Amino acid sequence: MSDIKIIRADKDDVVYARAVSEMIDEAAKSKNSGLAHRTPEYITEKILEGKAVIAFVGDEVAGFCYIATWQNDEFVSHSGLIVNPKFRGRGLAKAIKKECFLLSRDKFPKAKIFGLTTSAAVMKINTELGYYPVAFSDLTTDEEFWKGCETCTNFDILQRTKRFNCLCTGMLFDPAVHNS
Repeated sequence: MSDIKIIRADKDDVVYARAVSEMIDEAAKSKNSGLAHRTPEYITEKILEGKAVIAFVGDEVAGFCYIATWQNDEFVSHSGLIVNPKFRGRGLAKAIKKECFLLSRDKFPKAKIFGLTTSAAVMKINTELGYYPVAFSDLTTDEEFWKGCETCTNFDILQRTKRFNCLCTGMLFDPAVHNS
């Protein structure tokens, strides 16, 4: 992994927003996964807010993940974890997710950190970081978060079950549990 650079994205990385958005869309299509569409403008916003992690191999974007806050910073979500297919199998998703986790803990140390995923690999990474599976009712009640699911191919399941379940698994890291 010596050729891989993982950084907290800043204004200089905005030029990669379109590539990240396209990478997310391609992964959603090819994997038939629960990845929701994120526009280049949205990716740009997260970068400019200091809420994104980006990975490079040389000058090429190799991966990305971002955070968002909910309910007055009580919750932080991790979303958009993506690795360029050319660079998969090198532990990059785990390294990106770990840096995103550290970013969340640095910026919002008291917040509960959560994510939704259909990926067994992401569930394993989350578990290693101290997350555990929870019911969706244990996650944010902020309607803006749940609107983000509308572009997911599985949204009809979430809607039909009145947000009780979906193909995604909700996972939570609660600092109160880990600090006690």
